[in-house]
This record gives sequence, structure tokens and C-alpha cells, in this order.
Amino acid sequence: MKALYPLRFRPILRRHIWGGRRLGSLLGKEIGPEDDYAESWEICDRGPEQTVLESGPLAGVSLGRLVAERGAELLGRHHPKPRFPLLMKFLDATQPISVQVHPDDAQAALLNPPDLGKSEAWVVLSAEPGSTIYAGLRPGVDRKRLENAIRNGTCRELLHQFQPNLGDCVYLPAGTVHALGKGLMVAEIQQSSDVTYRLFDWNRLGPDGKLRPLHVQQGLEATDFDRGPIERQQPRATDRPGVNRLVECDKFILDRWQFDSPQSAGGDQRAHIICVLEGSLQVRGDPTGHAVIRGRTVLLPAVLGEVELSPQGRAVLLDAYLP
Repeated sequence: MKALYPLRFRPILRRHIWGGRRLGSLLGKEIGPEDDYAESWEICDRGPEQTVLESGPLAGVSLGRLVAERGAELLGRHHPKPRFPLLMKFLDATQPISVQVHPDDAQAALLNPPDLGKSEAWVVLSAEPGSTIYAGLRPGVDRKRLENAIRNGTCRELLHQFQPNLGDCVYLPAGTVHALGKGLMVAEIQQSSDVTYRLFDWNRLGPDGKLRPLHVQQGLEATDFDRGPIERQQPRATDRPGVNRLVECDKFILDRWQFDSPQSAGGDQRAHIICVLEGSLQVRGDPTGHAVIRGRTVLLPAVLGEVELSPQGRAVLLDAYLP
């Protein structure tokens, strides 16, 4: 059996009406000539939607197959899992994303077929002047008031909103009404779910000249009306110099590293998703021998133990893993 190693996957590119071209121009993704590239799914195991290994002895093998056949080595203490439980992606919102909400685990389990809920977190990579994040409802907004605003096309007035700065992190538990405004590019870590209920779409027309469909009743059922406004996360220092904790919840942990000398990742019987935001670094054991540059992601299987990461100058990365 071929030994596991630091895993690089071929991303899945998705096009939407609100996308643009910055996945190519800023992150170096291999996009086509179109102007609506919205998402790059870096780590994904969702039925037919699979990121596939692009290098090394196991090139061509999907993440789902690794979970099924090598789950203990890949996931360590979190084995067994029916699929890899996290999804890592980049988003380019040239236009605002629809106002939406995701169900929690209990609600998603009732779907046909059953799914996971979707809690997620964003880290801002680029923000044009005036770009806005919509996160949570303003105080006092109840179901009836939100439903009326959706019907009247005035949903924006009920959303808590702020203009983010580069590097800001926003944690959005399942049930939070949210949207990315135009001009934002983010990295996102989330549960491996794609269940999205569109509540409001800014009264715009789709490519066919018609209003895009909404999922108002499902979305209202999924909304947590007790949550209220969502603010930026306040990074917390950890016991490792240069490593700050951005999010710690029951679905995932997200750390941000800023470092300029070799450091070790892993070694805790967990799989780690390493996503480079600035600079570049070498990953010991990577069969390509090439540096991991900005916009690239590596999955470190639990079986590898501690893996040395050597930045070439200063580097910034996200480290996402299960609790």
C-alpha cells in the first residue's frame, strides 16, 4: 500500500452570476475566458463533487476514496466518518451574493437525502472600498418582519452590516442570515454541506432574464431569530508564537499563522487543512518538491505526525481542523 503524504488536490471551479475573474488574477487559478468564476473548492468530498489528488503516487484518487479506504490514516482520532467533514473554498464576490441561510445538523438530517448542516467562517483576502458584509439580523427582527421585508424587497434594511478590513474573520453558525457584498474575496472553511436557502437576491435578474428562485419558507424555518448581529471575530493568542485562534466551535477550529522560520504542523492525530494566504512555503514530504504558493491548499493526513513547514520569507496561512 502506498504511504500517504502531504496531499494537493485539483480544485473544483464553480461559476455563478456574482463571480468574477480574481480567482485567476489574484490567486492564480486556471480559469477560462468567462467573467463569472465565483468559487474554488479546494478540499471537497460531496458525492459526485470530489477534489482529486493532482500529484504524487496517488494522483487521480478522490478525497472520498481516501476517506473510504484510508480513513484511519487520513482522519486519525476522528475516524470513522462517512465523508470528509470539512470543505475549504475561496469566493470572489464581484457582485453581492444572495441573502441566504443554512440549516443546522438536525434540520439537514431530515432532508432527502440527509445532509450536514452548514456552519462556516470567512477570512477576508481582498476588500474594495465600501465593500460590505451582512451578518445576522438587527436586534428585534422576528419572523413576520423578515418575511414581510422579503416580500417587499426591503430585506437589506433588516440585516446587520459592516465594512470589513483585510484579514477580518467572521464566524457564521448555521441559522445565521448572511451575505457577502460586492468587491469582497474571502477564504471560507465550512461543514461539508451545500444546502443553501436563498431568502433575497437584491431584486436582480438571472442570466435568463428572470428573477432567480427563492426558498423563503425553508429559509425562515432554518433561521435562528434569537442570534442577532454577528461581529468580527477577535483573534486570540495561542501558546505558539505567531499563531492566533480565529474560530473555535464544535464543527471546526481555524487558526491563522504568521511566521518567517520553520514550524511544525500536525502531530495531534488530526488531519489539517493548510491554506496559504500570503508568501510561500515548503512542506516536508511533499512529492512535488515545489513551494506551496498563495491560493494553494494542502491536506496533511493525521498519520504523518508533525510536518515541517518552511516559509520562504514571511508567510501567512490558515490551519483548519476538527475539534
